[in-house]
Amino acid sequence: MMAADIPDTWQMRSVESVCTRVTTGGTPSRRRPDFFVNGTIPWFKTGELKDRLLFDSEEHITEEALESSSAKVFPANTVLMAMYGDGDTITTLGVLRRPAATNQACCAMMPDPDTCDWRYLFYALKHTRPALLRVVVGGAQRNLSGTIIRQHEFPLPPLAEQKAIAAVLGALDDKIELNRRMNATLEAMARALFQSWFVDFDPVRAKLDGRAPFPLPVGEGQGEGASGLPAALDLATAALFPEHLEETALGHTPKGWEVRSLDQTAHYLNGLALQKYPPGDGPTLPVIKIAQLRKGDSVGADRCNTDLRPEYIVQDGDVLFSWSGSLEVELWCGGPGALNQHLFKVTSPEFPKWFYYLWTLYHLDEFRLIAADKATTMGHIQRGHLTAAKVLIPPRALLDAMTRTMSPLIDQLIANRVQSRTLATLRDTLLPKLLSGELSVAAATCKQELQVQLGATKP
Repeated sequence: MMAADIPDTWQMRSVESVCTRVTTGGTPSRRRPDFFVNGTIPWFKTGELKDRLLFDSEEHITEEALESSSAKVFPANTVLMAMYGDGDTITTLGVLRRPAATNQACCAMMPDPDTCDWRYLFYALKHTRPALLRVVVGGAQRNLSGTIIRQHEFPLPPLAEQKAIAAVLGALDDKIELNRRMNATLEAMARALFQSWFVDFDPVRAKLDGRAPFPLPVGEGQGEGASGLPAALDLATAALFPEHLEETALGHTPKGWEVRSLDQTAHYLNGLALQKYPPGDGPTLPVIKIAQLRKGDSVGADRCNTDLRPEYIVQDGDVLFSWSGSLEVELWCGGPGALNQHLFKVTSPEFPKWFYYLWTLYHLDEFRLIAADKATTMGHIQRGHLTAAKVLIPPRALLDAMTRTMSPLIDQLIANRVQSRTLATLRDTLLPKLLSGELSVAAATCKQELQVQLGATKP
């Protein structure tokens, strides 16, 4: 982008000219495992950036680790960029929302608050990422020098306009982040309930011990049970559990529950070799491969024609299972696509989605171990492993009661992900228009003007 391409009141500025400090982090010695045990200082790595706000890290380091290494604590609102990594990691961004440390592969940029809004800097770097990617060097492990980042230029409007732009884009990202956190809670709740019902048999064991199958409500008839759901609902479901365990092929399981193979509860449809369906002059679909499954969208995916049977077309909410390479089980929410080979689309005419999704997820660690043992070939599982994996099926009345609890969790999780995809599309549409000055965000008329220019309303 050139200065001639931006409004007269804007400037092209370098990163170092708008920051009080541009530096890198450091890694405490891995020879001292205690540096990473019971630490209180968040310590971020490049794989955690993912173009979003950063509230907490996967690892925490101790004060001793900080003092014994080149690691340093950066203040909140520091913008981070991945200087090393593969094509999916290099130049990804994050913003610290609390003081934290980083490894040496993160470039830390601390904007001068009187010159550059921190969130605007984040969006400006995201907008001008293609220029940085053009100067990345290396093969599988790519890298970008700190000097290049410091000298990198981007369009900078007056501070008030920066804040207005950041507010528009930030509102969308804040909702996406809220959805992400909500989904983490929903997923944890669904897994906890599944563990309690199908693995630990908590309601059955409670009845055996003469205890209430779930904790009673907090307060006078109000509150929530152990699952985080209304306790009255928990109690109604618990009443349908049996009072005894019996010996089965899986050990002691609830009396009257059926044992089946995983592939007897759901249909695992393998995808197609979609290179045989090349795009033509007509409509096309993105090809959903393992890479798309892992990142959750089809941006940049290969395309194929639409001459496919309906069952090979993936829709939002479908359960996908990659059985080769990187084994993953996901609720797909990346929009319509075509099912590629090495992926199963999992469906069932008999059982609800939550049931076969969580049971497949339950066996995932076992499947990964099986795949890891195939050292001479790309790790994978075979259909025989689906047969060997067993599932417990409660009586229909109890299954229906479980579904009344579980399905809303899964449905809300899917709805949140689909909404986040829509919001991300809107954000990515607005970003280049706002960062080039093509779209005005004057404070008093921001909302109305955006609607008009996006075609949502008439002037």
